[in-house]
Amino acid sequence: MIILGTNSIKDTGYDVANSARFENSSSDYLNRTPSSASNRKTFTFSFWVKRTKLGTNDTIYNVRPGGLGANRLSFHSTTDTFRIALEPISKFIFTTRKFRDVSAWYHIVAAFDTTQGTASDRVKIYINGVQEGSLVKGDGGAATYPDQNTDLDINTTNVINLGRDLETSSDFIDMYLAEFVFIDGQQLAPTSFGEFDEDSGIWKPIDVSGLTFGTNGFYLDFEDSSALGNDVSGNDNDFTVNNLTAIDQSTDTCTNNFATFNPLAVWRGQNTTPSSVLEEGNLKVAIGSSEVTLVASTFGVTSGKWYWESKSNGVGRLFSGFVNKNAFGNTSEPHASTNSAGISYYEAVPDFRGNSGDGGITTGVVSISSGDVLGFALDMDNFAFYISKNGTYMNSGNPTSGSNKTGAISELFTNGSQYLSDHGEVFPCCYVQSTDFVGTASYNFGSPPYSESGGNSDGNGYGNFKTAPPSGYYALNTKNLAEYG
Repeated sequence: MIILGTNSIKDTGYDVANSARFENSSSDYLNRTPSSASNRKTFTFSFWVKRTKLGTNDTIYNVRPGGLGANRLSFHSTTDTFRIALEPISKFIFTTRKFRDVSAWYHIVAAFDTTQGTASDRVKIYINGVQEGSLVKGDGGAATYPDQNTDLDINTTNVINLGRDLETSSDFIDMYLAEFVFIDGQQLAPTSFGEFDEDSGIWKPIDVSGLTFGTNGFYLDFEDSSALGNDVSGNDNDFTVNNLTAIDQSTDTCTNNFATFNPLAVWRGQNTTPSSVLEEGNLKVAIGSSEVTLVASTFGVTSGKWYWESKSNGVGRLFSGFVNKNAFGNTSEPHASTNSAGISYYEAVPDFRGNSGDGGITTGVVSISSGDVLGFALDMDNFAFYISKNGTYMNSGNPTSGSNKTGAISELFTNGSQYLSDHGEVFPCCYVQSTDFVGTASYNFGSPPYSESGGNSDGNGYGNFKTAPPSGYYALNTKNLAEYG
């Protein structure tokens, strides 16, 4: 059994190579000022999005005409619904659907044509290929649509912001974006941008390069890490890049969804007002003072062989390893209870700790320093776990030894089958007690949030790791999980 986000297709036919990872704390956004206005009645937006924060006012697209309000495509801060706000005509269209799955990629199409005689045909919203039928104003009332033949303030010469609420705002988005398309002059259906997979029924992207984009149309594929605002539609309607760097180009996409940490799977001990946050696409853990925090990944596994890495910028009481679902809500530390078992590298001692709660295992452990990279090789077929430091496995471990489990840290798996029966999936995790830890911890499930020059991928060609994954071990992404999970 595996836990996946959507779009878990082994072979989609068309692959999206890259996304852009936007971070509010880094003030990441793109902007462009069109040289001329174009069709203000008819146009279409299409983009894929993977959210990393909930309960935030994430404005994906914004244009504000003359300071008279804003035209926004955004997620609403209190409801996590998707909304379209059209100013200064005060028209508001919200979905009733809530977008709270941080493990999944969503495809959103917003298609406009104010020449339509039926009001609800003037603005259409499609999610993963299906039109949203229940649209509201935001307070539960009926959605308000533009009058027929209204010239909207989208597709004007006003500045466009992607990822920023207003040009004077400090409110930026937290999410991954991929395949961002704007079509000038056509109200298109989602079948221009995607299709249902004939085997799985999952909605997936198709090649959009042959579309007619129109004068102000653009297509951002984020494949040029040195120019993430590059328009590949043929129009050269490029966007100016603000604060995004090559590190913010990701291989986590709508055709191959990578694991991240899950903000909905957080255990915070006895603290009532924790300040721990997940940053950089939910791949970096930043810890507040006097805090105990456990976070787990979006994907859990019960079979297969998996590899990931971590790097801490600080040293102290930091655990990196894996836990099971019973760790959350437990009153004891996750490594010290058979109900919430996990094995982690304890940097402060150092030692390995597992479900016995006996203070850990010290045999074969080596100390690490800030900036060292730990590699984690989890063999769920033989119930074995191995940890390396900068490519050298501790305890003379050999992850390819199979059932021999040479040098494995196997305390947790005294009876692997019984463990799975009792606890189910295991999840990569990070556990910190910040009274003993200063710094941040970053995790690489294949698309690192830090500069990584290693260039090592798994046997399927996925990931950028410092150290080559052992033979037969794979990055935690949906294509690998569909094949080996």
